[in-house]
Amino acid sequence: MSNLEKDPAEVVLADTGLDTPLRGYSTDEGLRGYSTDEGLRSTGGIVEVLEPREVPLGGPRALMVRRTLPQRARSLVGAWCFVDSYGPTPAPHARTMDTPPHPHTGLQTVSWLYRGEIEHRDSAGHHALIHPTEVNLMTAGRGIQHSEVSTDDARELHGVQLWVALPDANRDVAPRFDTFAPEAQTIGDATLHVFVGGGSTVPTFTRLYGAQLDLPAGGRVSIPADPGFEYGLIVDAGAPTLQGVAIPAAHLGVVGTGQSALEIVAGDGPVRALIIGGEPLNEQIVMWWNFVGRSHDEVVAFREQWQNEVIGESDPAGRFGELVGYDGDPLPAPALPNVRLRPRE
Repeated sequence: MSNLEKDPAEVVLADTGLDTPLRGYSTDEGLRGYSTDEGLRSTGGIVEVLEPREVPLGGPRALMVRRTLPQRARSLVGAWCFVDSYGPTPAPHARTMDTPPHPHTGLQTVSWLYRGEIEHRDSAGHHALIHPTEVNLMTAGRGIQHSEVSTDDARELHGVQLWVALPDANRDVAPRFDTFAPEAQTIGDATLHVFVGGGSTVPTFTRLYGAQLDLPAGGRVSIPADPGFEYGLIVDAGAPTLQGVAIPAAHLGVVGTGQSALEIVAGDGPVRALIIGGEPLNEQIVMWWNFVGRSHDEVVAFREQWQNEVIGESDPAGRFGELVGYDGDPLPAPALPNVRLRPRE
């Protein structure tokens, strides 16, 4: 999917120290939470609760999504750098979701559906249908363009789109597209579908974890955690607690490194959520529109290449290649802000 904000923010990785005030909740009496208008950070036993904001997705037929990552004071959970949740949205006809061809660099897109069906096309020649409980992972690498359109078989659209920032050593890899359908696992009262990490076959370039969690009303689960990972709980339905802290529906709960287990408890209703996690990237990134780069000048160059190669005269041999089969025009890049994009410490 594409970030279609008219004035997309430049977002960067900050270090993992507590160098800015935070608003959060602690399960350790030795840790305190503080308030700030700048956003949220976490470390150790503190649980952040990140609120969503609504963003239009998809040109003239915009689909509203709930974005919980990135935010000003938190750019990543591990290498996960972008979380958009959408639906349940009635889809009485094809193209209720219609995201025209748009570019990506330096990242992977991870598509996960609860309900519906989406047609994917990209300039590396892949054409696939995205189904529930089957992960679709597109590695943009040095550059790719793709489109996503809901089909006639999508009577309802409901899912999550996530991005993963590629580390500097691997961000110029060749584009590719992979799918994997995880089998259900039972842990405690929970059912898990692990789609990244574990036994998943989709490629990653840093250590990552991604899973759908289903928990019945009143259920509880203790999921073993890697102490070197940061973790996030993206709540779709229900009112769970994470490490004893309530995470409302549509919100993202985040815990820092040092956890040996994720303790998740459902309330009066069943819970559906995604768990994401990974080792901290520990690299500064500049993220603007659909590009992940390392500097202002690099992002400017990506934008110029997109405008010249695709919006101007198509160049199949260019960075973003040529996408065949989409009925419509590609998305032009928004104007750059009148300030220099820079990493924030």
